[in-house]
Parts: sequence; C-alpha cells; structure tokens
Amino acid sequence: MNLSERQVRMLEFIRAYLREHSYPPTIREIGKAVGIPSTSVVKYNLERLQEKGFIERSGEVSRGLKLKDGPSFGGTGNGQGLVSIRMLGVIHAGASTPTFGEEEDPYAGEMLTLTVDMVRDPKDVYALQVVGDSMIDALVNEGDWVVIKHQRTAQPRDMIVARILDKEETTLKYYYPEGERVRLQPANPKYDPIYVPAEQLEIQGKVVAVVRQLQ
Repeated sequence: MNLSERQVRMLEFIRAYLREHSYPPTIREIGKAVGIPSTSVVKYNLERLQEKGFIERSGEVSRGLKLKDGPSFGGTGNGQGLVSIRMLGVIHAGASTPTFGEEEDPYAGEMLTLTVDMVRDPKDVYALQVVGDSMIDALVNEGDWVVIKHQRTAQPRDMIVARILDKEETTLKYYYPEGERVRLQPANPKYDPIYVPAEQLEIQGKVVAVVRQLQ
C-alpha cells in the first residue's frame, strides 16, 4: 500500500527510535521529529499506518506501539522493564499560581513511560511538567517532568506539590514546617520563600524523580 511522504518519515523515525532506545516514542516525540505540531494529525497518520499494516497500537499507554516487522515494545511493564504514569498537566516553580481544572489539562489522557528503576510501583504516582525556574539549583528546570508520589504528609526538605488553600494556588517548593507556619523554600536565590499558615497548606505529593527530555 502507498504511504504519504509524512507517513514514511514517521515510520522511519519510529524504526530509528526503537533501535536506539528499545522502546517506542510518544505521539509528541513523533510529531516533533517530523515537524507536525498537532497531536491529532500525528494520531490520524498513525491510524493510517495501522490500517495499512505497518504498525500495531495500544490506546492504553503513550508508548503502546510496535512495528509489524519488529519486536514488541511498550506497555505497563509486562517484562519490558517499563511503567506508565499519568501526565496531569503543569506545576509552576515560581510564584504560586491558580490551580486549573482537568478540562484545562493540556496532557489529559496521556501517559509518561519510565523505566522501573525510576518508578518501581506506579500506584498513586503521576507526572507534572515544570513551568518556571525557582527550583533550578535543585536541578529542576523549566520543561522537566517531576514524578510525584501522591501523599498528604512530608518530611522537612522534601520537594512537594503544595496547595495554598486560602489562595487556591499551587506551587513546587521545598517543605519546611516551622511551628504554626510552613516555609515553602525555592532553590533559586532570586525568589523569596513563601510563608503559609500550617492550616492553609495542603500537601498534594512528594517529588520522587525528575525527567528531562534532552533536545
């Protein structure tokens, strides 16, 4: 069956990516590699490649993809050494910012696939993309993904997702309880700490890993 030039480039990229990484690329990685900014256009062309018998896809995970003439990769582990966790939007590492609803989540329904040495148990784990530079001295840069273990408690100096209840704002900071207040400490000297009454702070999770996609 005939392929369009775009579909040929996508297939070539998928094949090369599999050779290099031993697991398949995400939809966004495919789009970036072949110059397609719209994920819906990438999905459309993947569907055509599937219909024409070149690939097989699983809609369950972001990397649930295999070549018909190659080995199977992807999934949620299953002996492949991979786990998939939900991508739940962005977290601001700067001034605290209003929390947005799920309907505004730019990554709704997408998954981040990691090796099991980074996340052994994906239960109650999710990923947020960092916006801002207040944690750069902790090696957390804008565009990185922080992997969060959902929990309501933390130890001093844990990096947490903190929700300030009275302001309905959320931020990524180090956690320092100080009696009746909590200090949310940035890791960048150009930012001041945020002080919050202890009863107005809700811990939404602890950072357990940082993922950086090198350009």
